[in-house]
Amino acid sequence: MCGITGIISNKDIQKRIVDANTIIHHRGPDDTGYFMYNNLALGHQRLSILDLSERGHQPMLSNDGSLAIVYNGEIYNHQELRSKIGNSYSFNSSTDTETILAGYQIYGTDIFNMLNGIFALAILDKSKNELIICRDQYGVKPLYYYSHNGDFVFGSEIKSFLNIPGLNKRLDYSALVNYLHYLYSPGEKTPFEYIKKLAPGHFIKISLDNINDLKSTKYFEIPFTGEYDTYTEKEWIDKLDIHFTNAVERQLQSDVPVGFFLSGGLDSSLIVAIAQKNTGKKLRAYTIDTDMTKDNIEGFTNDLYYAKKVAKHLDVDLEIVKSDVDIVKDFDKMIWHLDEPQADAAPLNVLKISNKARENGDFVLLGGTGGDDLFSGYRRHQAVLMEKYLKLTPGFIASGLKKLISVLPQDNPNVRRAAKLLKHGNLPQLERLAGYYEWLPLDTNKSLFSSSIQDKIKNYNPTEILTDSLSNIPKEKEILNYLLYWDMKYFLPDHNLNYTDKMSMAVGIETRVPFLDNDLVKFSTRLPVNLKMKGKETKYLLKKVAERYLPKEVIYRPKTGFGAPVRKWITQDLDEMINDYLSLSSIENRGIFDYKEVHNLIENNKKGKIDASYSVWSLLAIESWMRQFVDK
Repeated sequence: MCGITGIISNKDIQKRIVDANTIIHHRGPDDTGYFMYNNLALGHQRLSILDLSERGHQPMLSNDGSLAIVYNGEIYNHQELRSKIGNSYSFNSSTDTETILAGYQIYGTDIFNMLNGIFALAILDKSKNELIICRDQYGVKPLYYYSHNGDFVFGSEIKSFLNIPGLNKRLDYSALVNYLHYLYSPGEKTPFEYIKKLAPGHFIKISLDNINDLKSTKYFEIPFTGEYDTYTEKEWIDKLDIHFTNAVERQLQSDVPVGFFLSGGLDSSLIVAIAQKNTGKKLRAYTIDTDMTKDNIEGFTNDLYYAKKVAKHLDVDLEIVKSDVDIVKDFDKMIWHLDEPQADAAPLNVLKISNKARENGDFVLLGGTGGDDLFSGYRRHQAVLMEKYLKLTPGFIASGLKKLISVLPQDNPNVRRAAKLLKHGNLPQLERLAGYYEWLPLDTNKSLFSSSIQDKIKNYNPTEILTDSLSNIPKEKEILNYLLYWDMKYFLPDHNLNYTDKMSMAVGIETRVPFLDNDLVKFSTRLPVNLKMKGKETKYLLKKVAERYLPKEVIYRPKTGFGAPVRKWITQDLDEMINDYLSLSSIENRGIFDYKEVHNLIENNKKGKIDASYSVWSLLAIESWMRQFVDK
């Protein structure tokens, strides 16, 4: 797990690669490396996990010198690939980095879909005078690129681009609409028009002779084929148990100590249970103490009780980390590490745990991210149960219910959830389903922008990112799987995985996600939906597997979230920051938003007329990002 950078340019590449690499030193504090080839420079910051010797140094050359690689990630099946490669390549190290090099030399770009792991990489192929950059199938590892004015630049983090002389910082206002709509930006867009995210499951070839000759290729698509296997429920439970056990075992490979996130929820608890059973070692897990009570307005609860119960049941050491967040002090630092103006406070909890793990010498953490997205764990998945009623509800009744719920107090979590269910009740089904991801109505969203910006975004509809993407899985007909596809395609890489990677790597910690094992994901897409969610019981089959490992009190506990008191912070603690970042002078000088509309939103939220605390948080995040990534 590392940080990678690269530049193709005719302008002072040696100084520029050093500048870019230095900014992301936190991603790999163990070693620094550079490689120059004609107009190409590659940089690498290493976090040593496998083969801690100098033989793992990057950039790494193939044994014949024809290839060079910089790579960030872990390949869990690399020993299997080495066996397949056999005597076709003479290995000099035991690293997965060299396994990728050998695989590329033999299989070309076909090797990418043979990799079961998490990765972002770049390979120089001297024989073709081209560079290939590639991102893993599910976007666990980030990879950004910039192509403009004779320069091609790539890197693990946007901040590594900021010292590029003449960097074009033109904004993409449709991306800002995304951040307000979803709280993140799904797909390739970032706030910078010329900086893009490489989409998961894609690679790009760039000719060193002509950087404008960019060819993006999709090598993987999430395999929702509309086909489901047929087994008895007992057979399904046994098969899922085997697949999940294999996934956890694969991801335990490491030459440094491994720890675990343990929220006390089903997903992380099951990972720890299986790891404990299969290693027979005394494991160490980390949990956060949020001090949040059951009756808070966020709808979250403190997971500490369940985390302690699981730790005692499994006999693992539990490190309890206090979530003593100073949000005023930590806000800008969080946005800096996130690289994007995401509106969520959960990243601060990841940072707290990662800091503690680093102190303890646990440089790898396994977490439960992805369980909800594969097997149905979110409330929006339960909303599918209402579809048969919403489809039959006349439009005027749906509109009446929407108006009724809108006048009820919005500081009640149940009212907010009902409002989210009903707000698009009169729309066509796909738009209604996509509406479950919306945090701010599109007309309100666009009204926050200044009149000149409104002209630029008037025809942009962020919902189409989701609805249009279903053309990638034309044979899938189950609407629950539509939601799971959107979660895996966008919510995971662009929200959860982004903040998990950025906040853990901010302190040199590698985070792994067993739920995104290739074989396990494929298995989940062939699972009938009535075994993902049975009645109102989400993650039904996963819970049946968990009954073999965990107390039922943990398995069937009420759903909660890994959150923070955002609504309290926005309406109370962050007044001073709001008055500064969203002041008349700040907004008018920036020229993006309309001061009157922004402050109507803030005041109506504070009075409880609307539920817009996360939208105000998003506005703060955008301004914080602007000050750090645009102004400086």
